[in-house]
Amino acid sequence: MSTPTWLITGASGGLGLALVERVLAAGHRVVATTRGTAIPVEHPALTVMQLDPADRAACRTVVDETVRRHGRLDVLVNNAGYGLVGAIEEVSEAQARDIVDVDLFGPLWLSQAVLPHMRAQGSGHIVQISSVGGVGAMPFFGLYNAAKWGLEGFSEALAGEVDATGIRVTIAEIGAMDTRWATGGMRFAGPRPEYDGLRAATLGTAEVPWPAVPDATGGGTAPQVVAAQLVDHVAQQNPGPLRLVLGQDAPAQIASVLQARRDDYSTQPGFPAGSVDWRPRDEGGAR
Repeated sequence: MSTPTWLITGASGGLGLALVERVLAAGHRVVATTRGTAIPVEHPALTVMQLDPADRAACRTVVDETVRRHGRLDVLVNNAGYGLVGAIEEVSEAQARDIVDVDLFGPLWLSQAVLPHMRAQGSGHIVQISSVGGVGAMPFFGLYNAAKWGLEGFSEALAGEVDATGIRVTIAEIGAMDTRWATGGMRFAGPRPEYDGLRAATLGTAEVPWPAVPDATGGGTAPQVVAAQLVDHVAQQNPGPLRLVLGQDAPAQIASVLQARRDDYSTQPGFPAGSVDWRPRDEGGAR
């Protein structure tokens, strides 16, 4: 078999950079994209390209150039994205459009671009980097949640559309990671004083942006651990789950959100009441 080729977006740091390093260590080729920040890795199997994921034409150009150089594209990882903190009333039109352009439309444009190539190959894998914020929502993260919910929605539909073509789709729902996503990578809407009390109770401070802590990270699972789990998942021959839950805190958070949603539905006629058993099944189907 030929050497697999990966296209990884948002590769200048955090999970994207960890994925680049892990995939190269596995002996695969990587095309890594960034919006301008240099990637601190040099390797003969690494190609770095500039890409604004909000630019649909540029997405197609990067995909086509990847296939032209390497003859194929086996794995697309839509990792590029950022967070936005702000109550719904506080978010400006420009901020709303910008985060949807990058976090939702970017993965859509790249997914569209790779499909003809993967279909012609009869194989391929599209990995959408979502989060627990793609399952639930919380105050002050509404536009980020909206983008990730949209990502999960079209990706689930896509999985059904390409199931018979040999193309796999994975939605990676990731919990807290030890990166700078929540510090240096966060954007903020202009605050309104009406939300200061809730902001302090929810986020631990009413200050916007929240106080900078030098070299602070978000805590949680190391991105190298998440990257290793993702690469192992892609390497599996069996399709595996559509929604891949990663990170130490992610299973409990997702279970809590889904239980709360079921409880909400169960107050209405026609929906069964009762709790949901979230314990994993063994290979025989038993809990």
